[in-house]
Amino acid sequence: MSTADLGLPVDVPSTALFTDRYELTMLQAALRSGAAHRRSVFETFTRRLPEGRRYGVVAGTGRVLDAVENFRFDRPVLDFLSRAGVVDDATLDYLADFRFTGDIWGYPEGEVYFPGSPILRVEGTFAEAVVLETVVLSILNHDSAIAAAASRMAVAAGGRPLMEMGARRTHELAAVAASRAAYIGGFRSSSNLAAGFRYGLPTIGTSAHAFTLLHDTEKDAFTAQVESLGRDTTLLVDTYDVATAVRTAVEVAGPELGSVRIDSGDLLLLAHRVRQQLDDLGAKDTRIVVTSDLDEYAIASLAAAPVDAYGVGTSLVTGSGHPTCSMVYKLVARSSSDDPDSPLVAVAKKSMGGKTSVGGRKWAARRLDAEGVAEAEVIGTGEVPADLVDRLLLVPLVRGGVVVGREPLDAARDRHVAARGGLPLSATQLSRGEPALPVEYR
Repeated sequence: MSTADLGLPVDVPSTALFTDRYELTMLQAALRSGAAHRRSVFETFTRRLPEGRRYGVVAGTGRVLDAVENFRFDRPVLDFLSRAGVVDDATLDYLADFRFTGDIWGYPEGEVYFPGSPILRVEGTFAEAVVLETVVLSILNHDSAIAAAASRMAVAAGGRPLMEMGARRTHELAAVAASRAAYIGGFRSSSNLAAGFRYGLPTIGTSAHAFTLLHDTEKDAFTAQVESLGRDTTLLVDTYDVATAVRTAVEVAGPELGSVRIDSGDLLLLAHRVRQQLDDLGAKDTRIVVTSDLDEYAIASLAAAPVDAYGVGTSLVTGSGHPTCSMVYKLVARSSSDDPDSPLVAVAKKSMGGKTSVGGRKWAARRLDAEGVAEAEVIGTGEVPADLVDRLLLVPLVRGGVVVGREPLDAARDRHVAARGGLPLSATQLSRGEPALPVEYR
């Protein structure tokens, strides 16, 4: 869901300068050579998954569509390019009227992917498609990394709620995108109000240690919070002594107390002790929330603990050690002339060091075994085999420059649950291993 879906006003600036300089200098040279208007196909893919990951998660597609729609070279942007001498006057004239009029296909948001998967396919003239490279990669690399980490944490949580609370651990704008990607990957809520405003995400939050330290006693702090927010609030119980705080919390709020939060110490031990203490005090329905630098491994280690929800910050918004997916944006086919009916010619990079690419406009499908479990990612060019036609993965996102692939954020979230559930069981192991599906080329 976007701000527009909520009926809320938002100033959407041009995304045209989310671009590396060489995109525009290539454009200038292509305009001069006459090749700029050749029909071209670019594809976004990754050559490998981060070490130890079994699958990737597509996230950021909705933000890419917004970026393409707002990729406009308005007067201030053109003036900057002119003053800085980035491109010549002929190129500035071209950019003044720039609108992407091509087609974009891609894996739908929330889908899983593997090395070589053509996650996004951009088709248009070279001039139209090449300038989108940087903004497309910056969005997909960031958001997909966060969503993949979120997905692993959701698996580790085993259905217990996850709350994203990492805004203070990353760039302020990246934090909003991270909240969105985390929601796709399985988190239920965010502490980030900008994410709530822009994307309609549920927001959470009550108090920090500073609130307790502000008051003369812990009881005064708890009383003020309960009187303000109600008995169903979450009281932070590790500012001083946890056992004393839990007893005080129940004394103030009664057995109707919503939750207590533990943010430090031996979380496994403390969760068991606090659960027993709450039960003994008659607060059997009071939930236990744990935070404190959690990642998927820490969450998995608490599987047997009486924990009701997890709050995750730093590890999530940094991709749990893998803040990018190493996606690239490569020209894979182009026509040999400006004639729109000119056939496409496959092209591919053949450089050393493993940075090669596979040429040709590709389709992708997921082959299932007899029990309906995915067994291979099949990628090919040309005719799609009959047995794979109903399992194609790429969907239309933009047709003739018009966005056709927008959808509610919950659709991407639900799709991810289904896609992950269709993988072999080994895909959800946190131990190191190979990608869950082999990739076959045809």
